[in-house]
Amino acid sequence: MNNDKQNRSPFKNPLVMFLIISVIATIILNAAMISLQSLQKEEISYNEFTTMIDEGKIDEVIINRDEIDIYAKPETEETKPTDITDILGGGSYDRHHRKIYYTGYIYDEKLLERLNNAQVKYSTPVQHENPILDFILTWILPLGIIYLLFFLLTRTMSKRMGGGGGIMGIGQSNAKMYNMENATGVTFNDVAGQDEAKESLDEIVDYLHNPSKYKAIGAKQPRGALLVGPPGTGKTLLAKAVAGEAKVPFFSLSGSEFVEMFVGVGASRVRDLFKQAAAKAPCIIFIDEIDAIGKSRDSQLSTNDEREQTLNQLLNEMDGFDSSKGLVVIAATNRPEILDKALLRPGRFDRRIIVEKPDLKGREDILKVHIKHVKTSPDINLHDMALATSGAAGADLANMVNEAALRAVRMGRKTVSQEDLMEAVEVIIAGKEKKDRILSEKEKKIVSFHEVGHALATAVQKHTQPVHKITIVPRTMGALGYTMQMPEEEEHYLMSKDEILDQITVLVAGRAAEELVFNTKTTGASNDIERATSLARNMITMYGMSDKFGMAGLESIQNKYLDGRSVSNCSEETKTAIDNEVIRVLKERYEKATEILKNNRDALDKIAECLINEETITGERFMEIFDEVKSARETKDKENEGGDDGEKNSEPK
Repeated sequence: MNNDKQNRSPFKNPLVMFLIISVIATIILNAAMISLQSLQKEEISYNEFTTMIDEGKIDEVIINRDEIDIYAKPETEETKPTDITDILGGGSYDRHHRKIYYTGYIYDEKLLERLNNAQVKYSTPVQHENPILDFILTWILPLGIIYLLFFLLTRTMSKRMGGGGGIMGIGQSNAKMYNMENATGVTFNDVAGQDEAKESLDEIVDYLHNPSKYKAIGAKQPRGALLVGPPGTGKTLLAKAVAGEAKVPFFSLSGSEFVEMFVGVGASRVRDLFKQAAAKAPCIIFIDEIDAIGKSRDSQLSTNDEREQTLNQLLNEMDGFDSSKGLVVIAATNRPEILDKALLRPGRFDRRIIVEKPDLKGREDILKVHIKHVKTSPDINLHDMALATSGAAGADLANMVNEAALRAVRMGRKTVSQEDLMEAVEVIIAGKEKKDRILSEKEKKIVSFHEVGHALATAVQKHTQPVHKITIVPRTMGALGYTMQMPEEEEHYLMSKDEILDQITVLVAGRAAEELVFNTKTTGASNDIERATSLARNMITMYGMSDKFGMAGLESIQNKYLDGRSVSNCSEETKTAIDNEVIRVLKERYEKATEILKNNRDALDKIAECLINEETITGERFMEIFDEVKSARETKDKENEGGDDGEKNSEPK
């Protein structure tokens, strides 16, 4: 059915709209005239009307169907109204200065006799009835108004429910269909950093193109594939790329579009979706955020009949369709732990494809994909940018490239430089520079020594990443300064206990520098303390690196791909012991950081002084000053040792 014809409204016809507006305007004018006439007359009771007849005060009477209009005799010269104020204040008058009254019609056999005896003129207006107009006003107009209200109501309900065919279309699927004419415009060439995921999906595409070679060996087509990973890693992009590669119809919708407030609507939409897909087979169905309808039914805390019926219908449809026709269901979620077990079993979603955050090579490949559409200078180094963005997802990297392009425009350049790319990384991580926040001299010194404390702990210890940049320029995300570290080579995925302890030492070294130099504690170390405490707790509870608890798993991760919140698996007494152990580790690392800074106090002072003057120094500049101070110290120590030996040799035997 043509959707344009189905959704075409009769109110778009100019003639229909003109007739409706004309009728409504006539009714409004008629009502206004009746109201105006009623304002020009004064109401009296029927008893007062008969009394006025007997007293001879009435000049004329007009007997209508529902009321009687009464015209009093003209006023005398003394009582005639003089101006409009008198008229408004003393009642309504006609052109003969007769006051007008009205009363309700009551059947009275003696009324005409009374009027004749009092010599009062009376008449009844002739009613010229129009049967066509009466039919329109009595039947057509009310039915038209009812139809208009019904049309507006159903249209509003269909919009709220996502239906496209009015009230009768709320159970129809709202899936957006892509085909050869309306393609997604995305292929595997537009997806980078997810080689394993592309390989798994490429096999599904190949099956849709060449099912015979798989059937020849007895292999069956996978019924479904579940894309699992953190937000921004490209799950939806991968699904669109599958449709672009397969060149088959592609139905795309979100899990939340199935669920409505009316029970049974979601199940009806599932049936309609699979019915449409079966008619277009071979094709692909993509359900984004499937956890909206696929939550486990084991929870006794809350139930939702509509969602459960929708899930049951989805399970039934995935069991019922014929896989030999080339119908594949792809779904995406970042909460696989809450999905119903029946949905995850083989035969429904046969494959779970993990879409993780990209590694170093993957990030570099993703940057190459996004940088193709941006004009860049020839000296850009995407490898350095990939090194600086450890832990970033594909969406983050795309945002960084766009931020770099925006910065280049702001700076008045026509190409994106390496400086723009690295500044974009810092903008996404720490926010924009706050030019209106000016630190006092004391605060500037405290922040400088704090950041140099981090950097020195990094330079002295073995198991740390080198310093890339130190700055005391405030940022919009709350940082008054920061020390940026960047690995020199390929990132690694395993951390030893020594690396974790050294990292904790780096984090607490900022507070140690504050106490060592200024003998004070500030709020600037709050984020460092939070991260150091989290590292120490994970080392003890999840990594099995505690001498006291050994390899016991005392906590586990919940919502791995979202907030990664930890859940305790131990008793209250053990929790107290864990807290004590965390405090002990942090105290030892703080003492270690203080010792490092005391042994390098000369470097701490000189680098902090340089940072105060320049506000931002690179990692190379930092190491240059550190090595210079270290060499001077070693030379001085040697000279002192040589001087002591000379004095000893010159002493008399």
